[in-house]
Amino acid sequence: MRTTALVIRLEIAALKQPEREAEEVREIEVKITASLGDKGVLVSSAKDIEGLSSRGYGVSENKKLALTFYEALFLVSKHILQVDDEKTGEEVSFQDLLKRFQLADEDAWVKYLIYRDLRSRGYVAREGFGLGIDFRVYERGEYGKETARYLIFGIQEGKPVSVEELARTLKHAQSLKKKLVLAVINRRGEVVYYSLSQLSLK
Repeated sequence: MRTTALVIRLEIAALKQPEREAEEVREIEVKITASLGDKGVLVSSAKDIEGLSSRGYGVSENKKLALTFYEALFLVSKHILQVDDEKTGEEVSFQDLLKRFQLADEDAWVKYLIYRDLRSRGYVAREGFGLGIDFRVYERGEYGKETARYLIFGIQEGKPVSVEELARTLKHAQSLKKKLVLAVINRRGEVVYYSLSQLSLK
């Protein structure tokens, strides 16, 4: 009788711990104002748009900068961004912003934790390419100069992921000549990174 073995090659990913607070947090001194409406979180000031986009935040839309929820949450948590409700003009708290995010994405908290950890390490993290890829990550100093080096696949401890899904994602990452990194979040909210280089059934 033939047995089936799962071969997985994992290595601790070379995502370094931060030696100090990320540069983009310290460089921005004046609080930026954004509005929260039906179209999401938008920054209108041309100066603020330039400052944020040069550091890898947001996407330009009709002369405004649209921030993802996890980007807005990170900037709010660092006291860099103030988000005001478009209709009432009142400031939107971190918790209220998170609730909006969770309505749109059931994995909102997991994505935020991974994004926050990557940014705290000094990496620029941008939206992923689908197929379970949460983020594409640029090495320090490479954003705007080089393509993303890593693709991040988030996994929550206790929440199973199928081998087939991982295999498809790994194949996709390799076709793009990127390194696939599994970001595993434990029950304490800590993130550990593993690079996945081989996954096969034998």
